[in-house]
Amino acid sequence: MQPKLFRSPTGQIAATIVAAFSATAHAADSDDAVTIYSSLAPGAVSPDLYRPVDGRSGYGHVPGYAIVRHDRDYEVDRGLQTLRVTDVAALIDPTTVTFASLDEPGTRVIEQSFKFDLVSQAKLIQRYLGERITVEVPRGDHVEQVSGVLLGATDGLTLQLDDGRVQAVRSYSNITFGKLPGGLITRPTLEWMIESPTAGEQLTRVSYETQGMTWWADYNIVYDESDGCAMDLSAWVSIVNQSGAGYHNARLKLIAGDVNRAQPARPPSPAAMQRMAVMEDAAAGFEEKSFFEYHLYTLGRRTDLPDNSTRQIELMPAVEAVSCQKELVYAPTLNYGWHGYRQLDQGYGRVADKDVNVYLRFANDEDSGLGVPMPAGRIRVNQLDPADGSLEFIGEDVLDHTPRNEDVLIRMGNAFDVVGERTQTDFRVDSASRNLWETFEIKLRNHKDEAVNVAVLENLYRAANWEVTDSTHRHGKDNASRIRFDVEVPPEGETVIRYTVHYDW
Repeated sequence: MQPKLFRSPTGQIAATIVAAFSATAHAADSDDAVTIYSSLAPGAVSPDLYRPVDGRSGYGHVPGYAIVRHDRDYEVDRGLQTLRVTDVAALIDPTTVTFASLDEPGTRVIEQSFKFDLVSQAKLIQRYLGERITVEVPRGDHVEQVSGVLLGATDGLTLQLDDGRVQAVRSYSNITFGKLPGGLITRPTLEWMIESPTAGEQLTRVSYETQGMTWWADYNIVYDESDGCAMDLSAWVSIVNQSGAGYHNARLKLIAGDVNRAQPARPPSPAAMQRMAVMEDAAAGFEEKSFFEYHLYTLGRRTDLPDNSTRQIELMPAVEAVSCQKELVYAPTLNYGWHGYRQLDQGYGRVADKDVNVYLRFANDEDSGLGVPMPAGRIRVNQLDPADGSLEFIGEDVLDHTPRNEDVLIRMGNAFDVVGERTQTDFRVDSASRNLWETFEIKLRNHKDEAVNVAVLENLYRAANWEVTDSTHRHGKDNASRIRFDVEVPPEGETVIRYTVHYDW
């Protein structure tokens, strides 16, 4: 098939290969599959990242990507020809594109290109420099049409009229161009030059990677302490598609895990970074399985992923009456640690706040009705108010990727009626003999009507070698530089912990 030549409005010669099926941008029957990878930091995602905001054009670049696969039938001629596909993502990575014929192994790709020079008014004006256009110019209560050769478009439009005069047009409403210049297209287009040994209908597979798609998990808990500690847990997946293409009746997979990727060169500035920056069984949900060192979640039905949209899908069936434990933790020294050099300054680590943190803990195991890998996401906790039956928000945290048979620890906030106080009561250092002694007094005050249990965590941060030489309470060793006291604080009462630690180096 020979190229057909035509002359563009700019006077240049352009060549287009016209194949019998090249105009078929959308195949009638398409089998789409989308696998989405998320590079979001786990936790809440601001809606401003993906929804339109008044006064701001466009939207944020969602941190994630997807592998897209299209299986479609096309009529193929024998020999050399061009195939164009226009319904592809605008944020496609052209270096990842693959094309294959599933029916004819002998069909091969000779050349491949991705065309993204999309038509716009600014590009049309630049292409029509030196060509004739028609401009509508407001004149009082009517509009006058002015035609001429476009000489310039830097400050308004400059036209050379038919009689040779030159007119500058600063205020105009519409511009009429002759036709679309060669090279400009209305949609991003993948184009292959292929060679086939046979003619006829062939099932083709196109796959590529695109930016602009991401997913995250949201966990919702209804907490109940009417009889101990129990919770109902449900999990949802939120999917954002800003890739520039929609996917109808697609097979959907999600990858959970930290997939390493080669990092691009550092952008020149933060501003540049910001610019970068149900057809089958309707009840079928996600099926999870191990996949390499990650976890793969496959939706058991097909779904639609329209462009510029979000979709929420249940990740797993809700689980009721999961046993849990509420824990109070006073950890005033977690911001201080042993960094490889001794700390002899008496004031180092002496200042501490009074907040006692509240946590909820539950086991991700079969005995709890769970025992499934839980992808990273935000976990929100609500509690039922028995007075009116309403659910009230009581805290949220970020859940990291959690395998089965591991505990989940949710930081809820700070206790209102339980406070702590930490005071340095003694400090001695002997630099000559390389010894240091330090004594602390920790007071826990409980203003509740019932007793509470509090875990006190103390980082020992002055030197690598340490020993607790005196203590009012038993303690355990959490790690090489942390001790833990588990104490009970009586109702409307106080518990005081005193301990002395000896360092040497």
